[in-house]
Amino acid sequence: MTPLDSPILDAWRINDRVTAFLVEQLPPALWRAALPSSPRRTVGSIFAHLHNARRMWLRSLGVGTRIAIPPLADRAASRRDLRAALGASGAAILALLESGLRNGGRFPGVTSAFFYGAMPRDTIHFLGYALSHEAHHRGQVLLMARSLGHRLPPKVTGGLWQWSSRLKESRPKRASKA
Repeated sequence: MTPLDSPILDAWRINDRVTAFLVEQLPPALWRAALPSSPRRTVGSIFAHLHNARRMWLRSLGVGTRIAIPPLADRAASRRDLRAALGASGAAILALLESGLRNGGRFPGVTSAFFYGAMPRDTIHFLGYALSHEAHHRGQVLLMARSLGHRLPPKVTGGLWQWSSRLKESRPKRASKA
């Protein structure tokens, strides 16, 4: 691993925590609300999609690792269940990135050199891809909330940009010395 590995992994930690923060902060009434023009698309289904996309990435990029792939999330899963699913898939993606960094920037067992379809096959480009995908869907959730009459407070919308706070929250707590 290199001196850049920590900021690379921190970028994923921040992203993962920002997604979890948004899940935690949304009003309960918004969770199952759907846009009139798209009744199957709910806030909850978007977060299920994020988790299931992470699973797809793990299946294709984690072939040379022993990283466990979390179970599929149902579009109708509860907020609590999706929060747990996102926690598991977020930790698995972090492990995937660590394995790629330990392998010189390439995911172990992945033979294609660069792109597979639209998805990059190396650690750094994949991280950019994953961050963009998740940010896009968080933006959809914010737009849905506003469209459905739920103007989220600045604590929530501003909290999505408090990266240093989200990073602190994402790091494992150290045991205190007694």
